[in-house]
Amino acid sequence: MLDKPHRYPLLRSKRRRGQAGGSPRPSARAIRIALTLAVLALVLGGIVVLARRAAAPDPRAALAESLAALKRGNYSAARNHALVAVTGADAAAANAVLGRVDLLMGRGVAAEGALTRAVAAGMPADRLHQLFAEAYLLQGDADRALAEAARAAPRYAGPAERVRARALAAKGDVPGAVVLLERLVDRDPRDGGAFGDLGRIRFDSGDVLGADVAARRALALDPANLDAIVLAGEVVRSRYGLRAAMPWFNKALERDAYYHPALIEYAATAGDLGQYGIMLEASRRALAARPNSPQALYLQAVLAARAGKRELARTLIGRTGDAGFNVPGVVLLAGLIAYADGSYEQAVISFGELIDRQPMNLVARRLLGASLLRSGDARAALEALRPMAVRADADSYTLMLAGRAFEATGERDWAARLLDRAARPMLGDPRPFASDAGPAALANIVAKAPDDPAAAVAYVRGLIDAGDGAGALRQAGAVADASPGAPGAQLLAGDAYAATGEFGPALARYRRAADLRFDAPVMLRLVEAAVRTGQRTQGAEALALYLSQSPQSMVARRALANLQLGVRDWEAAADTLEVLRAPGGNRDALLLAQLGYAYTGAGDPATGAAYARAAYGLLPMNPAVSDAYGWALYERGETAAALQLLEKAATLAPAHAGIRWHLAQALAEAGRTAEARRSIGLALRDPAFQDRRPATALLKALGG
Repeated sequence: MLDKPHRYPLLRSKRRRGQAGGSPRPSARAIRIALTLAVLALVLGGIVVLARRAAAPDPRAALAESLAALKRGNYSAARNHALVAVTGADAAAANAVLGRVDLLMGRGVAAEGALTRAVAAGMPADRLHQLFAEAYLLQGDADRALAEAARAAPRYAGPAERVRARALAAKGDVPGAVVLLERLVDRDPRDGGAFGDLGRIRFDSGDVLGADVAARRALALDPANLDAIVLAGEVVRSRYGLRAAMPWFNKALERDAYYHPALIEYAATAGDLGQYGIMLEASRRALAARPNSPQALYLQAVLAARAGKRELARTLIGRTGDAGFNVPGVVLLAGLIAYADGSYEQAVISFGELIDRQPMNLVARRLLGASLLRSGDARAALEALRPMAVRADADSYTLMLAGRAFEATGERDWAARLLDRAARPMLGDPRPFASDAGPAALANIVAKAPDDPAAAVAYVRGLIDAGDGAGALRQAGAVADASPGAPGAQLLAGDAYAATGEFGPALARYRRAADLRFDAPVMLRLVEAAVRTGQRTQGAEALALYLSQSPQSMVARRALANLQLGVRDWEAAADTLEVLRAPGGNRDALLLAQLGYAYTGAGDPATGAAYARAAYGLLPMNPAVSDAYGWALYERGETAAALQLLEKAATLAPAHAGIRWHLAQALAEAGRTAEARRSIGLALRDPAFQDRRPATALLKALGG
C-alpha cells in the first residue's frame, strides 16, 4: 500500500537529511545568540514604551512649569508651557494663565481668545473682567477697556484701576492717569505693577525723573518685571546715553531671550551705536518672537537703506503694512527711499503725512520742500519752507531751496535775496521754532487747557518769537518749576533765558535738562551756553561725554570740531573734520573751509589751501570760504593773491572780527598801513575777539 503524501514535505526532507532519531540539538553559541536577541527585543520595546510616555506631555505639570517661568520673568517659556496645559483637564485655569502671559507680552487679540476659552471651560467671568479690559486696551479700544474695567469685582480693584489709568493716558488724560496711579500706590505700596505703569506713563509724558523713581521702585518689588527692566533701560538711555542703556536691555533678554520690546530697544540702541551685526541679529529674533513685527521690519529696512539696498528696504517697509504707517520712522524712511528713486510725488505724500503729525519736524519740512520743488509744485514748496526760511538763523540748504522755488515762480528779486543769504554764514542767533499763532491766541489755548504741557510750551515759544522776553521767562520758569523732572520744561526755560541773552541762567537750566535727557539738542544747547559764558572746558567735557555714549553722532562731531577750532587745537580739529569728510563731505563747502583753517593753523598751509580752494569752487560768495582760502595763501607767502580774497571776505562780512584781523595782517604785510590800522580797529570793537593781544601789539607797531 502506498504511503499517504506527507502534509509537510519540506520538513520531511530536512528530517531525512539529519541523523536518525530527530533534529540535531542547537549548539551553546546558538542559544546564547537567541537569548541576546530576545533581551535586546525586550529592551528596545521598553525604550519605545518609555519614549512614547515621555513624548506625551503632562498638562498638569506644564501648568506648574508655566507659573514658575512666569515668576522668573521668562514669558516666552511660560506661554509655551501654557499652550501645553490648555490640552489638559484644567483647561479653564490653563487658558486664564495663557491669557495673563499674552497680556504681559502685548498680545491683545491672543489674550482675549485665551480668556474667552477660559470662560467657556468654566472659569467664572467675574474673575476676568480686569484681564479682558487690558486685552481691549492692547487692541487700541480704550473706551471698551474702561467699560470692562468698571465691571471688575472689588477684589480685583487694583488691577482694574491700573487698566483704567492706562486707558485714560491713551485717551490723552495723562494728568488724570498719573493721579489715579499715585493714589493706587499710596494705598498699596507693594503693588509693583502699578509702579511700573506709573513709570511708563510718566516717561511717555516727558517726566523722566519721575519715571526713573517709579521704575526703580517697581523693580525693587518685582525684579522679574520685564517691562520695568526695559523702562529702566530707556530712562538710562535718556539720562546717560546709548552705551549705558545696553546692559539693561540685555538684562531683560537674559530672563527671556525672545521678549519683543527688549529686542526692539536693544536692536535700535545697537544701531545708533554703529553695532549693525547686533542690530540685525536682535531684529531677527524679534521677528521670530513676533512675525511681521513692524518695528523689527523697520530696523532691518534702515540697515538695508544704509547699505544702499533700496529695493530690499522698500520690500521690508511694504511688509509692515498698515501697522508700519503708524510708526513715524517708517513714514520718513519710505519718503527718503522714494526721493532717492526719483518718485517725488510719493515722497511728498510721506513727508506731508509726517509734517501733519509733527509740525515742528524741521528735517521732514526741508525734505517736503525739496520733494515739492522737484515735483514741479514751487508754490507748495514755498508754503512748506516759509516758517524756516523767514528766520534769521535759517540754514543754507533751506534758503537755497526757497530761493530756487522763487526762481521757479518768476519772483527773481526774492530768489536773489535768499540765494545771497544761502551763500553767507549764519548771522542770526538760533531761536526756538515758534508757532504761527500769536501770543494772545496761544494764551487763550493755555487758559482752556491749563494742564496741557504742549499748550504751555507753544505759548512760551510764541512769546519768545514775539520778542516778549520777560513774559517768556515768567511763563517758562513756572512750567519748569512745576515739572522739575521733565527735560522739555527745563530746556524751555533755558531757551527763554538764551533768547534774552542771559546765558548763565540758561546754562544752569540746560544742565538740569541734560541730567534728564542727554540727547543731541540738549547737548548742543549746553555746549553753546558754556562757550557763551566762557566755560569752554565744561562744554568740551559735555561733548566728550556725549560722544563716548553716541560715537556715531555726526552732529556731535561737528560741534566738537567747532570747539577745537575755537580753542585753536588745530591738529585735533583736522582729525575730527577728516572723519566728517569721509562719508561725503567733499561737497560740503563749509566743512572744507574748516579743514583749510585747521591745516593752515597746524602749520600745513599747502594742504589748507587745497581744501579751501575746493570750498571756494563750491561757494565763492561765502565770506568764511573766501577768508579760509585767502588766509591759507597768506600763510604760504602769496600775499597779493591772499589780499584779493581777504578783501572780498571783509566786504561780504564787514563786522566779522576774525576776518578783519586776517585782512589787517595781509594789509600790513603789503605796506598798506592805514588800511591795516583801520581793519584792526574794527576787529577790536568786538568784545568776543580772541586775538586782542596780538592785534593790539600790531596796531602799536603800525603807529596806531
